[in-house]
This record gives sequence, C-alpha cells and structure tokens, in this order.
Amino acid sequence: MTDGLQEFDALAADKRIDDGANYQWRVAARPVGNVVPTDFEWAVTDIPEPGAGEVLLKTHYLGLAPVMRFYMQGTGAAGERVLEPGDVIHGRGVAQVVKSRHPDWREGEMVQGQMGWQTYKVSKMTDQEKFWRMPPNDLPAALGSGVLGMTGLSAHAGLFACGDPRPDDIMVLSGAAGGVGSMVSQMAANVVGCEVIGMAGGAEKCAFIKEHGCSNAIDYKSENIPDRLDALCPDGMDLYFDNVGGETLEACLERLRLHSRVVLCGSISEYTRDEPFRLSNYTRLRATETRMQGFFVYNHVDRWDAVMEDLAGWIHDGKLEPVQDIEQGFQNMPRALANLYYGRNVGVQCCSVRGEPEEWN
Repeated sequence: MTDGLQEFDALAADKRIDDGANYQWRVAARPVGNVVPTDFEWAVTDIPEPGAGEVLLKTHYLGLAPVMRFYMQGTGAAGERVLEPGDVIHGRGVAQVVKSRHPDWREGEMVQGQMGWQTYKVSKMTDQEKFWRMPPNDLPAALGSGVLGMTGLSAHAGLFACGDPRPDDIMVLSGAAGGVGSMVSQMAANVVGCEVIGMAGGAEKCAFIKEHGCSNAIDYKSENIPDRLDALCPDGMDLYFDNVGGETLEACLERLRLHSRVVLCGSISEYTRDEPFRLSNYTRLRATETRMQGFFVYNHVDRWDAVMEDLAGWIHDGKLEPVQDIEQGFQNMPRALANLYYGRNVGVQCCSVRGEPEEWN
C-alpha cells in the first residue's frame, strides 16, 4: 500500500506549475483494477484565449471522487464525451473568470463546474458543463470543490430526497469517514436527530466519525461487521446509507426493521472487482416492506440553490463541520485520486491548485 503511493510521489516529483502555461493531466492508459502512475500523462500547453461568447477560467481547486476512475476507463461520463487516451481527465473544480467575452459572466467571478484536470480552461459556460456562481456566503472558495459542490449535493439528495430520515431513526452508514459519509452523518444526527452507527477503517477514522455525528463506530478492518451490527442495533435499523456495496450491503439487509429504507449512494468496494457482486438476500426487502433506492446526483441539480443554502446555513449554525482532505499542488492529482482507493483520505478529497483567490466578486 505504501509503496504504491510512493510511486505516485515519484510521478509528481519533477513537476511544478506557474501562471505562464496550461498544465494538464491526461489519460495515458485505461485503468485495470486500481489506478497506477502509468495511467496518467502530464502535458503542458499554451494558455488558451477565449473567443466571442467564451470565458477563460483559472483553476484554484479541483475535487476528486471514485467515479473518476470510471471516466478514465471510458465509462460513467455524466453527460460528457467519453474519454479516450490522450484526453484531459474529467473533473469538477473551482475557478475564477480571468477573461470574459461572454455577456453573462464577469471577470473576477468565482465559479464551480466541469473544469477537467487542468489549470486553465476556455468555456462557453454551457448547461452541459454545469457551472454555478460561487455565492457570497462568507465561506472559503475551497468548499466549492466538495462540501458546497457535487459531494454536498450527493449527501443532501441521498439523505433527504431518498432516505426520508426521521427523528430517532437508527441509521447505519458505511463509508462514514469519506466525503459524502462525513456530511451525511452530521446532517442525520445534528439536523434530523437520528442515532448514527458509522463504519470506517482503522481506529483513527473511527475516532474521527464519532466526532462527526456518529454515536458508535464499527472498524471494518478489525471487527466483524455482522457481529457488531447485532451488538449495536439488536432490533435492527431503520435506515441504511450505503457507500460501499458488496458484503456490507448484504449484512445490513439482514438487519432491517419493518418499513425501513436503504439508500444506494456508492459501491467503492466493488469498483476493482473482476466480477460484480451478486446480492443474495434482496428478498429481505419484501419481508420487511423496505424501500431500496439508488440515485444519480445529476438528476437533482434543479435543487442546487436550495441545497447549497441549506448546507451553508448548517455550516454557519455549527450543525455541519466541513471536512476536506486537501492535497497540495496540481502535480499531486493522481496521488489524490489514489488516496480514495487506498483509504487514505478523511472527508472530501480535493486538491489545491492555487489556493484561495486574493479577491473575488
């Protein structure tokens, strides 16, 4: 595990960025299993000039998510063109408009949207690129790369639109130390009033999630998940928020209460399997009259403004502590993605390309 990340450090060692060129990470090869350094290609190009109806965006932060490996494999492009070797890797980020020839966008504005893994981008600011202005909410621009970005929308939509959480629900949450999980735990506990049992890997992460909404923690690396579930929720659970899939999902389906709910948000434990996991006990849904619902975050963008207002309000009220695991330096983007699969990140994984802007409007 450590050796793999050391190889990513070596990949970044001789690479630096400045404001005189556009730096990019491109697909070198389609990943087979976990990502490796040879899957990534470093490129340096001229800074593009915006044409009529376009803006030039300067990247400050980039977010990372497990789905990016799928993008590199040529699948899961969320409406964008499927990637081929040599293409800039897809990804969302926070950027500043530094030149504008677009009537609707002013120079100096901060935006978030589909930047790709690059330090500059020319854009027509189309609906397909899903750019939103960063609101004046007295919060750091960095949060737009995760907590007040697509990760936040995923957590909010998964919990409220799909999970229907209720006060005093017993909720089990896998991947509780991750980007979505670290938000869901706090919203469920502090906004709704659920009792949250979280799962995380290792004593340090278990301590972390107990400080961020979880009343109890299960260490999936050292503890037997079914036994711990029996001990912590002997009468079953009302809500299971699934970020990992596989055997963990199967174990939770065995412990559902009547009229419970299961939210399918992610399945990172299955992403590098040769064969998809086959759920053997789905009939538990029928026996307990349980609703199991998946969701696709881009189907919820019509609620963007309302969700961001909720999240910013809870941050200001102290009900939601934003946790972003920030990798420093654009040259470390491949390592930041690998962190997700090695289980090294806590909270939302993102990368600081240039840090906070000096000023923005």
